[in-house]
Amino acid sequence: MVGIQELRRPAVLALRTLAVATCYYAAGQLGLLRRLTVEGAVFTPIFPSTGVAVACLLVFGLGCWPGITLGAFFLVLSLGPPELDTVGILIGQTAGPVCAYLMLRRVGFRTDLSRLRDGLALVFLGALTGMVVSSTIGVATLVLAGKLPAHSFWPTWLAWWTGDAMGVLIVAPFLLVLLGARWPPPTARWKEALALAVVAAVLVPAATYSSMSALFLVYPLLTWAALRFRLAGSMPCALFTSIMATVAATDRVGAFSGLSRVEVMLKLQLFNGSMALTALLLSALITEQRNTRLSVEEACQELAEALEHLTAHDTPAARAPADTKEMRPERGER
Repeated sequence: MVGIQELRRPAVLALRTLAVATCYYAAGQLGLLRRLTVEGAVFTPIFPSTGVAVACLLVFGLGCWPGITLGAFFLVLSLGPPELDTVGILIGQTAGPVCAYLMLRRVGFRTDLSRLRDGLALVFLGALTGMVVSSTIGVATLVLAGKLPAHSFWPTWLAWWTGDAMGVLIVAPFLLVLLGARWPPPTARWKEALALAVVAAVLVPAATYSSMSALFLVYPLLTWAALRFRLAGSMPCALFTSIMATVAATDRVGAFSGLSRVEVMLKLQLFNGSMALTALLLSALITEQRNTRLSVEEACQELAEALEHLTAHDTPAARAPADTKEMRPERGER
């Protein structure tokens, strides 16, 4: 039995590494379907692979990092033959999610995102701070390899950083909610969930493709989803909205028509960031308040049961033997 377990462990690790690499590669290919060009550098407004990487690290632990590196290698290989700068890009794409994971674990991050502090940690540590590592190493590698002029460092860095950060901010919470959801989901509110999906399918394309710049219309939708379904409703809506906005931005239509490439990037990333931030933090806050209310109700129920148990010993039936004994005359009084 010991020998079988020793053989099984490397097989499980190998399968896990292959699964992480496959998910990373597939998410990267989806992200590369829509690209923007800034200062001659091509980037993806949302790089889903970083969200997949952070989510895998949070679920499976630090041991899955080889899968991230392997997936990043095949993703770079799909864009062209490997060169010397490939090593630096692989280091950056692995180090960024790993640093994000270590910082999140340092502050006691919970994958169920049931506290406001978890949402804040994912935003400011996992997305904004952790992806500084991957973007800095990646862009510096391109400059040192002579593939990017030095004066284009900061515009390219900003585009790289925002793409990686949006991947963590939008994709990672969606995957964590998906992995932690109850299956099958409860059927009590299917009608409202279906209504939410229909409204999202109509409202989001209209807001992103409208020439009147009506992107603000998605915020009531996100508020509805967060109030009624918390993360399970708000994060799918945020992901769908981000995809539609990215498609409209890369096509330069709707709210993104008539803008320069830099303006399209800034407007898209500011919208994606504010929208995802609203959905994540509002849902986390509502979840935390709901859990606090349930804890208070449970404590009140336990207190009521304890008081009922104490008063049960102070009933007239319980006091009868003592009262009878007090009323019984002493033997010497007869």
